Amino acid sequence: RRVAACSGAACVSGSSSEGTTMEGRTHSSGSGVAEDEHSRYRSPLVSRYASKEMAFNFSEEKKFTTWRKLWIYLAKAQKDLGLAVTEEQVREMEEGLAAGVDWARAAAEERRLRHDVMAHVHTFAHACPNAAPIIHLGSTSCYVGDNTDLIMLRDGFNILLPKLARVIHRLANFAEKYADLPTLGFTHFQPAQLTTVGKRACLWLQELVMDEGNLRYARNNLRFRGVKGTTGTQASFLQLFHGDHSKVEELDRMVTEMAGFKKSYLVTGQTYSRKVDIDSLTVLSSLGATVHKICTDIRLLANLKEIEEPFEKDQIGSSAMPYKRNPMRSERCCSLARHLMALISNPLHTAANQWLERTLDDSANRRISLPEAFLTADIILSTLQNITEGLVVYPKVIQRHISQELPFMATENIIMAMVQAGGNRQDCHEKIRVLSQEAAAVVKQEGGDNDLIARIRGDPYFSPILGQLDTLMDPQTFIGRAPQQVVRFLAEEVRPILEPYRNQMEENVDLEL
Repeated sequence: RRVAACSGAACVSGSSSEGTTMEGRTHSSGSGVAEDEHSRYRSPLVSRYASKEMAFNFSEEKKFTTWRKLWIYLAKAQKDLGLAVTEEQVREMEEGLAAGVDWARAAAEERRLRHDVMAHVHTFAHACPNAAPIIHLGSTSCYVGDNTDLIMLRDGFNILLPKLARVIHRLANFAEKYADLPTLGFTHFQPAQLTTVGKRACLWLQELVMDEGNLRYARNNLRFRGVKGTTGTQASFLQLFHGDHSKVEELDRMVTEMAGFKKSYLVTGQTYSRKVDIDSLTVLSSLGATVHKICTDIRLLANLKEIEEPFEKDQIGSSAMPYKRNPMRSERCCSLARHLMALISNPLHTAANQWLERTLDDSANRRISLPEAFLTADIILSTLQNITEGLVVYPKVIQRHISQELPFMATENIIMAMVQAGGNRQDCHEKIRVLSQEAAAVVKQEGGDNDLIARIRGDPYFSPILGQLDTLMDPQTFIGRAPQQVVRFLAEEVRPILEPYRNQMEENVDLEL
């Protein structure tokens, strides 16, 4: 059985225990311990993190009202195609939908019948008694169960996509602002050639843009299960329409359209293929990998004190060390992203273990893994939006780090300048090698600053190029085409994909830390 486990403005499905009511009221369990929301486990995905809209999308309220809508769609189509369904019955069903679910009655019916769909058939029938004979006519449980899941998946993607677009938009503005600010590049987390702060942000953006395309494709590729009957053959509906295949096909088309889908799957077993769940969670898990990488980079840069996530005026970084500014938002994203990435194994095993037309061992797993994937994706996108709206850059720290490494990186340019001034390449190389080793010893053994340029200035061998050293050491000469790459990438690949979301860009995140 399932009950509403409520938290804040949202309720999500959870496992029930003896004595639990659908209303989620405080009550006494068999152990005699009084229970309320603080004495029972609540998923932090809902109680602590998720947005109201995503929590509602997978709530009991959304689920069971969607069941009722699906029964109404079916009755309307059956009436229009000539079955003995009256306008009065349809109107009464619509009134029953508007009246809401009698949760206490539904819980009692489920305890009696041990079947969630039939419990809600009876509950709905009580609200519209004249329509009772035709509710769920010709259908199997998966007509409401699977079709509702597909609606929730579609609506879940519709919630996520604008949030992802806002993250891309904020980060694109950041990349544009810092397109030409030189910074140390890192390979193996060791200093490498210079890049720019904006170019590095474009590496993050590139993966987010890929995720936007993946999520959009997964949403657009979803179809409706439709009206297929017990094992997908539509036999019950063919009997209702006395062998008229065209009316069965039209029934499927009409209900699919009323549910807001352009297509239904032409063939199903009792359920839609569980590979659909794989496809949905694959793109969400991939998004999780992107967010984990971005936030790991931010955490590394925060350690270098080059970039920090926003930090509230009264925020506490450590209970023991009051000076600390821990990157807790990025850490939260990484933590939840790991959970999101791990969830993909569930639909893989579920699809692989479906027997013939269907087996029920998918049900409990999907009831957990599908909502949790969307809830987790929702949380990390909201948190990442908050991060990207308030990233703080410290140019002077970045410049100091560059000055510590750039002398070594500039040696090739110095050699080239000496050769152009008439020097011997091999002699110059040996001079640079010796001075570089001495400067490295100062940095590594004495903890001093890199004094290679001072050593070069003090060596008469390099006098022909002393006037060029400042130019040769200008960080801007080491960033290649990074600024131009940023401009072109934003113009050609980032800004265009944001156009469909242009009216949804202004929403800010009120993050509860």
